[in-house]
Amino acid sequence: MKIVIGQVAHETNTFSTIKTTKEFFQLWEWDHGHQIIERHQGVEDYLGGMIDRAKDLKIEIAPSFSAYANPSGLITKETYLQLKKELISSINSIGSFDAICIMLHGAGVAEEAEDLEGELLVALRKQFGYEVPIIVVLDLHANLSQKMVDEADLIIGDNLYPHIDSYDRGKEAIDLTAKILTSDLDPVMYLEKLPLLIPTSTTDHYPAKEINEVCWQWEKNEQVIDCTFYHGFPYSDTIDTGVSVLTVTNNNSRLAEKVSKDVSRKIWRLKMRFTRDYPAPKAGIQEALKEQMFPIVLNETSDNPGAGTPGDGTRLLEALIHANIEKSCFAAIYDPDVAEIAHDFGAGSVINVHLGGKSDSLHGNPLPIRAYVKSVTDGRFTQTSPMWKGIQVDLGKSTRLQVGAVDIIVCSVNTQVMDEQVFLLHGVDIKDYKVVALKSSQHFRATFELIAKKIITIDSPGLSTCNLKLFQYENVRRPIYPMDEMK
Repeated sequence: MKIVIGQVAHETNTFSTIKTTKEFFQLWEWDHGHQIIERHQGVEDYLGGMIDRAKDLKIEIAPSFSAYANPSGLITKETYLQLKKELISSINSIGSFDAICIMLHGAGVAEEAEDLEGELLVALRKQFGYEVPIIVVLDLHANLSQKMVDEADLIIGDNLYPHIDSYDRGKEAIDLTAKILTSDLDPVMYLEKLPLLIPTSTTDHYPAKEINEVCWQWEKNEQVIDCTFYHGFPYSDTIDTGVSVLTVTNNNSRLAEKVSKDVSRKIWRLKMRFTRDYPAPKAGIQEALKEQMFPIVLNETSDNPGAGTPGDGTRLLEALIHANIEKSCFAAIYDPDVAEIAHDFGAGSVINVHLGGKSDSLHGNPLPIRAYVKSVTDGRFTQTSPMWKGIQVDLGKSTRLQVGAVDIIVCSVNTQVMDEQVFLLHGVDIKDYKVVALKSSQHFRATFELIAKKIITIDSPGLSTCNLKLFQYENVRRPIYPMDEMK
């Protein structure tokens, strides 16, 4: 038994003006063959799970091509064509194999391929036919299309957000592939799309947690292989954007349809519960100061690089500097120019710079600051979060600046904060701080819910704001809630 593994993953924020090129992928991951094993073996992510499970089952795996880029704007046509070419040619070079097991995000959008994953699956079928099983793992925020379902033999995805189950889904994908190849599983899928957009919603809490419980209850039926509530990615404006439920059964199409519709009815009844009002930066800081136990974490959801935002927004940072709270810190703002200046002057120096706010005015203006350079680093560390633990992170030239009582981490690569490692790299132990501010919507929770005495989500205008009514959707199917009034 020989299974090809690979990955093409990008979450596309179509409202961003920053186009995604091959260089964006190369900054993160553009690997072939054994490079994939070297990067992912021992890492608790999708491909790491595939690798480990295949080893456990003594199944031969053939690594093909793996491309990953941090969320950003539309993928250029040239980059999309190259992604497709690299994937097909790398699999072709393997020779004979029995199945393809691939991680595709599910919310990728290219200039001439609105349904990136659906088009890639069509290309795979055109090249390798329908006799070869294709098993797909998707991100929980996939905007599923019927084309994806039609072209894949089986699709599964994350159940949890933060995605601390990515490793398990990778292992499960290998298990299910093996069952298909031994004829122990004849998968049938049913996709139910809802006219619903929801903001980023952790499955640690209600209502997403309750909906997962319904899915898992159905999975106790031995004929139900998988039932997943896909949140969708609301910052991709496509015809398939939105919430969906996909059920996989063992050759029981009626049951698959029944389960997907049942879970969808539950989601629809709770649709209003996903919408919440969060405080603006100044109000959130004032709320934090009322607390007696520390640290208090303020997460800036409106400028979350993990959803394709610029990462150099200054709205929360400006309010934090103005408040000048003793023992407060912020991570991380994307500004390679300021990081370069700090490295040139070195630790112990004082610099006068304009920090952040250079990508657009939506997320705030550049902040004129006089800062003490406390430390400079190479931005490299090993992620310890329960989500994707073990992955090697490289944020380029980075620095810790001190402005009044506030410690500010500045990086040269745009990314959300996943764990405390970026702070520790710069000598900041967040357990000693009163207020810890960071850029992320939910993934930070995998680590920080174990540390924080309280988490306060901060929202304001931005490309990942939870107020979806601020976006001008042109391509989503209408009517759709909450943009339109629906019962």
